[in-house]
Amino acid sequence: MRAFLLFLSVAALLLSGCGDRGAPGALASPFDTEHLVVATRNGPTARYQGRDGAATGPEHDLVTAFADSRDWTVEWREFESTAGVLDALETGQVHLAAAGLTHLPSRNEHFEPGLVHGEVVQQVVCHRDDRPLPDTPEALAGVDLQVTDESSYVARLESLARTVPGLAFVADDSRSSEVLLTQVATREVECTVADSSIVRLVRRYWPHLEVAMNLDEAESVGWYAAGSRPELAEATRHWRQDELGEAAVAAMRERYYAHIGEFDFVDLRALNRRLDERLPRYLDEFRQASEETGLAVDLLAAMAYQESHWDPQATSPTGVRGIMMLTRPTAESLGVDDRLDPRQSILGGARYLADRRARLPEDIPEPDRTYLALASYNLGRAHVLDARRLARELGRDPDSWADMREVLPLKADKRYYPQTKYGYARGYESVHYVRRIRNYRDVIGQALAD
Repeated sequence: MRAFLLFLSVAALLLSGCGDRGAPGALASPFDTEHLVVATRNGPTARYQGRDGAATGPEHDLVTAFADSRDWTVEWREFESTAGVLDALETGQVHLAAAGLTHLPSRNEHFEPGLVHGEVVQQVVCHRDDRPLPDTPEALAGVDLQVTDESSYVARLESLARTVPGLAFVADDSRSSEVLLTQVATREVECTVADSSIVRLVRRYWPHLEVAMNLDEAESVGWYAAGSRPELAEATRHWRQDELGEAAVAAMRERYYAHIGEFDFVDLRALNRRLDERLPRYLDEFRQASEETGLAVDLLAAMAYQESHWDPQATSPTGVRGIMMLTRPTAESLGVDDRLDPRQSILGGARYLADRRARLPEDIPEPDRTYLALASYNLGRAHVLDARRLARELGRDPDSWADMREVLPLKADKRYYPQTKYGYARGYESVHYVRRIRNYRDVIGQALAD
């Protein structure tokens, strides 16, 4: 794979009239052309195709925001592994690499470190059924350990191998960390090493993955510019420190990571099992409700899973019933005669959520508007309006879910709720409710796309 990429890069440069593949200036400077060429990986911590078919992802959003701040256009070049990304940067095919790259001394010798947008820890991940799991470097001796090549994991494992007898590993430039984690989950590979951010995301789809140990302390993650472009690296660092950069990083973290809570093996294992056993029975009803209301199928399915685990006979001690757990008055207002009828319940719940969303100001951006609508579905519209008024009084943004998830719990705080029109409410439960639906939706959406 790497040889093939090198061949392509040489051929491209020869066609452009430049025989030296590593020569500075193979690409014109983005400061001159206002056109930025970026290498990235196809993966959940970098850039990928979203539910609507458009490109999305943490690195995608940050690079787009940076380029917009300078009125630059962006040309993306996607690679399946870190090796491909670094090769493209080294051979002058791109200006910048934005692919969840750890900043390492060895990389700093060849490339210009750009902005830092997070921290990760290298984690050894194995199948939870293969107990006892290796919990020390010495216990890795004899383990089938495979990692993606030219990653930070290779440098760390090479260092450990010099002092740990029997520790060996395979470095493969054709497989990404996500692919290797999947192969650990399907028992094709015994263990791998991956960044904690990747592990956190992938474990939701493969609950049997288990972190055996951390390999190192936290390391910085960010961008690299080509070694001949220190001015570009400096520009990204400067942008990261200003108000626009701070806001872009905060928005990225909120969108992609804030809803991922502590890993719950039992819950996620049950969800993955029910994706096969229960969801297919009601998928047509979710699609019909989606067509009528305009709400996404995976959103409605995730909300129904949070409400009832897709059990049409579900009943709570407070009297809410059915797959969407409707109260009797709400069901009657929606024309639902039988709350235990899955078709009626799903359509009724979808209509009710659509109504909660429609009653919010139209200028609230997505996805915040949907999250506020979900909170209203769970807590009641009056209490959400209370919380929005309270947010304004506290100098917070009532249209921002990042702010509202901190204000809603104050509806249960005796220092604040007496000041509100509708009084006490368990706003913290609504925050939890929305977080779990976002988490479930990620898993369900991926299952429906497969």
